[in-house]
Amino acid sequence: MAQLTFQRARTAAKKRQRADALVEAARSLALEVGVASVTLTAVAARAGIHYSAVRRYFTSHKEVLLHLAAEGWVTWSHTVSERLRQPGPMSPARVAETLAQALAADPLFCDLLANLHLHLEHEVDIDRVIEVKRISDGAVMSLADAIEQALPALGRSGALDVLLAAYSLAAPLWQIAHPPDGLSDAYAEETQVSPEWNIDFVAALTRLLTATCVGLIAQSS
Repeated sequence: MAQLTFQRARTAAKKRQRADALVEAARSLALEVGVASVTLTAVAARAGIHYSAVRRYFTSHKEVLLHLAAEGWVTWSHTVSERLRQPGPMSPARVAETLAQALAADPLFCDLLANLHLHLEHEVDIDRVIEVKRISDGAVMSLADAIEQALPALGRSGALDVLLAAYSLAAPLWQIAHPPDGLSDAYAEETQVSPEWNIDFVAALTRLLTATCVGLIAQSS
């Protein structure tokens, strides 16, 4: 556990340092124990900041995690947009795989997606939730531009539908593909549990998003 070495922040730079330390503490904890298990007390301890001082920067651990979710949206948008601009033949399968691989490369964002609307937006100041929504909306619009450019037959509404499918499917699929420690072994030993549920996240999401793209293109033609 980090030692409580911070003194009270009295300058803007020190306050930014303190806030950044809390964000990074939440990031490392969420990757270790999962988003749902992060607490404000644990974040404060990991950052080396007294619990009573945390609320000067964030109202709750959910607000810190919302900050990380906003980062995730921007990273996903930038990664996918850059890859879709690379030369080579474009197809529904390539777009789907690009979306899925970029999500798989950010396990924390996938975990955050499953908790975003269920938990993280609750008990957080409305202005902060709206701020995150603006960031995610900007990232989504940039992603839609890249997808529409890659697959013009989708059109704008089709590109947005692909993103809606990617976001909606990735959240539960990530949880299914990454059960808690020990549960995978228990499933493997249980003869009445179908092995088909032991899915590969990228393969499953790519397959479903490819079908979504193909169906939307066929519907618009």
